Amino acid sequence: MAPPQVADALDPDRVGPHPSYIEIARPYVFQHTITASLAAAGVSEAKDESIRLQGVAWIDSVRKYMQLPVKTYDTACVYYHKFRLVHPDSNGYIDAAASALFTACKIEDTLKKSKEILCAAYNMKVSPAEQLTPDDPLFENHSKTIIGLERLMLEASGFDFRNRYPQEILIKFAKRYNADKVTVGKTAYNISLDMYRTFAPLKQTTTTMALACVELAGRIHEKNVREIETGKEYEWFTSSREEVMETLLDLLDLYTHHRAATIVGQSHALEAFIAIRIALNQEASANSYPRFTRATVPKVAELLNGFKATNGTTGSKAKEVTPTTSPRNDLMQDITSPTTGASKPGLKEGTVRFMLDPQRAKAEKETVAEYFKVEKEEYEVEVERERRRP
Repeated sequence: MAPPQVADALDPDRVGPHPSYIEIARPYVFQHTITASLAAAGVSEAKDESIRLQGVAWIDSVRKYMQLPVKTYDTACVYYHKFRLVHPDSNGYIDAAASALFTACKIEDTLKKSKEILCAAYNMKVSPAEQLTPDDPLFENHSKTIIGLERLMLEASGFDFRNRYPQEILIKFAKRYNADKVTVGKTAYNISLDMYRTFAPLKQTTTTMALACVELAGRIHEKNVREIETGKEYEWFTSSREEVMETLLDLLDLYTHHRAATIVGQSHALEAFIAIRIALNQEASANSYPRFTRATVPKVAELLNGFKATNGTTGSKAKEVTPTTSPRNDLMQDITSPTTGASKPGLKEGTVRFMLDPQRAKAEKETVAEYFKVEKEEYEVEVERERRRP
């Protein structure tokens, strides 16, 4: 058991041990946070799209080869996106994609060893005569790297295992609105798989994603689903036309710029997607829909973890020490990432704890803050001085 911390002689305002940090899970990550996280790491939009598409394509190909269910694919893609927002400077995409698939297999109870995943990725590219077994020494070092990234993968997601799967409810929507299962239904299902090549699964609810997939499939086959386009049941499904419109435009961005990297894009002409986009842009302009919902500009938090600058570090203002101050800033970037610059004071002090309930974290903050409140009193004391002799 470690000895309790004592008050620092150079910092009399700090009393007792650090109250620890609380990282609250984020089931939804909106566009302004995604953009700010990538901009803070110096990742351009073109580079982000390239790494994102390559990583998801790797996950998709390996999970098909291993015959894993679509739920594992959904979870792996979400974990891959969240990991890259926190660690955008990770080397390459294969390690992150393999670790995301390895973590998703555990979460979805489709257990696969890390060596089995690496072996499947290797055997896809070689002839049957050259295929290896998972026990081959070739995968030993790479397997250790993936296991090491698993912890960072879970921390990036806030240990939040509440995942969303739009495919099941998508099929129910297709039946509800009498969509043709051979054309609209099948295309909508493939769109739901392509959607994970975008950031839409991080931003939208399950019903919003399903509604957008069915509507886009109907527009592609010129069998529009009027019930979805008019939005009569959006309130019942806790969605809105603005959120569905944002998802549709995200998908059309993917199909117009990276059509060859998708499933549906290869089966339809580019002109079809452009025509749909023009119609949606006209609707958005007529109704003044924003391109991104809940778009706000967050304040950039300082990365000092509530400690005053010490050990030769000067010229910075520390944040207030509270149990909900996270080691990561509001842009979701990890302070242990090499792209954040020099080491920050207080990095090795305190403990990070993960919570799902923000109300519980708020209540704990208010309770703990009472014990770390520094109270000062000012009073005057009369002191008699001896008169000097002349």
